[in-house]
Amino acid sequence: MPAPDAIAPDKLAKLVGTPKSPIIVDLRHEDDFARQPRLIPAAKWYASDALPEASAFSGGRSIVTVCGTGSAVSQGVAATLRAQGIAAEYLEGGYAAWIAAGLPTFDPAKLPPADSQRATHWVTRSRPKIDRIACPWLVRRFIDPDARFLFVAPSEVVRVGELFSAAPYDIEGVFWSHRGEDCTFDVMIAEFGLAIPALDRLARIIRGADTARLDLEPEAAGLLAASLGLSRMYSDDREQLEAGMLLYDALFRWARDATGETHNWPTNKGPAQ
Repeated sequence: MPAPDAIAPDKLAKLVGTPKSPIIVDLRHEDDFARQPRLIPAAKWYASDALPEASAFSGGRSIVTVCGTGSAVSQGVAATLRAQGIAAEYLEGGYAAWIAAGLPTFDPAKLPPADSQRATHWVTRSRPKIDRIACPWLVRRFIDPDARFLFVAPSEVVRVGELFSAAPYDIEGVFWSHRGEDCTFDVMIAEFGLAIPALDRLARIIRGADTARLDLEPEAAGLLAASLGLSRMYSDDREQLEAGMLLYDALFRWARDATGETHNWPTNKGPAQ
């Protein structure tokens, strides 16, 4: 019987990709990580001698610790965090149980170098519309929750990336950009190896809205309209990004949980008299 401070893989999987997702701390031994170097979405791997102080985990979010099999390492660290007043659980069965359940992982090898706070930096053109908001949402929700995004003049994106160790994205001639008919959001899903059906559905909507192919998905026209509206509402790109996060959170939950639901009026109409 699992301890009350354990979380089952399927329960954690429902939280991953949402604003309520906990901080996921991967504590697998270096050899185990070398054999299976993929991570649970949004997790960060810490070498056994590099776990930060509890004070580094801020923002009021809970923590889930992960080791190979959900044994002493993850349970001990979770208990230590709880003793310091931080809400923490360990993943029941560990990384092995997550993999056995067929749940998604991603390849962190494609990430740009992180700073001293373990945050990655990304840079793109100012005045974002669709892809330049969708990609930060994807990175923050599934890859690096601490990622920081810079918006600069188009002509300065590459140079700013070089100066500030930031990965340029959604401009021509860089790794993270459109490829053929795919937009940058598609490329990120493929390169990180995120096999999540709801993201594939969302990617088609984003591709349709971002590349003037509104016939790809019925929702593409709505996303284009909402994105253009947000760009008119906000003059500050960072404020627009934060507002856009909510938009993509809603679209993801629809793509994951509600595509079969319809709505009409009046509801609860009784039988004809």
